[in-house]
Amino acid sequence: MISSRPALTPRQTVLSVMAGAVLWFLAALLLKVIGPMGAYEGINMVILYVLVIPVTVPFIPLVRTVAGLAHDQTALGIAMATAAAALLDGLALAWAPGLYGTETAYVAGAGATILWGAGVAIVLGFVMNRAS
Repeated sequence: MISSRPALTPRQTVLSVMAGAVLWFLAALLLKVIGPMGAYEGINMVILYVLVIPVTVPFIPLVRTVAGLAHDQTALGIAMATAAAALLDGLALAWAPGLYGTETAYVAGAGATILWGAGVAIVLGFVMNRAS
């Protein structure tokens, strides 16, 4: 069924983008801490990528609530949040790599993990999108 309301209101768009920015920043800080613990080495990287999936799941309804999204707006709202996170990741990797760590391996590992998480969030946004 096609909805008669706009895809996202300006308020929903701004709140989705802000939620994505906050979640990106918190993830960046977490990744900076776990990098030196070996998170990006060998099997630990596989475990990290697997853990990103269940850890991301609760953030979908959180963003939906924060942005006031209807269930059928989930995919678009999460895409907006994820776009903000991916853009900030790109900016940080280029101009503030120290946010992710002091060594190239930590910066690369954190940046890659953020991009993986962005993909996971978009997929989950579509999976959790439902007609209202």
